[in-house]
Amino acid sequence: MKVNFLVALVGLAVVAGGCVSTVGGGKTAAVPFVSDTAVAKYPRPVPQVFDAAKAVVAQRGTVSKESTLLGQTNTVRVVEGKVNQRSVWVRVESLEAGITGVSVQVRTSAGGTDKPLAYQLDKEIALKLAGQ
Repeated sequence: MKVNFLVALVGLAVVAGGCVSTVGGGKTAAVPFVSDTAVAKYPRPVPQVFDAAKAVVAQRGTVSKESTLLGQTNTVRVVEGKVNQRSVWVRVESLEAGITGVSVQVRTSAGGTDKPLAYQLDKEIALKLAGQ
């Protein structure tokens, strides 16, 4: 009986703590099966939206990496950084002619989510674009 309980507890720990994919194409240790991404579309070109996203992350925290994902069917650019001790990934991609999609993913250091911060960063990107 105690052995079965211990096996079940270990199995639960393995399932609860795992790896999740980031919008930047990598993996990070986190709690799986939890939504952590804010998604939006803007009628602007990719370079303009990417510059706004990079400026917002730099203004609110630090930018640690910016990259272009190759092997995709469309233009995909990613900015990674830290905001309020949270890991932030912003994916900017061309969806169709003149429409750019933005995905903002935020994870805590313990692997949890911070969706309010993801939505806040997305809103600040929109405001930055409106001011241009």
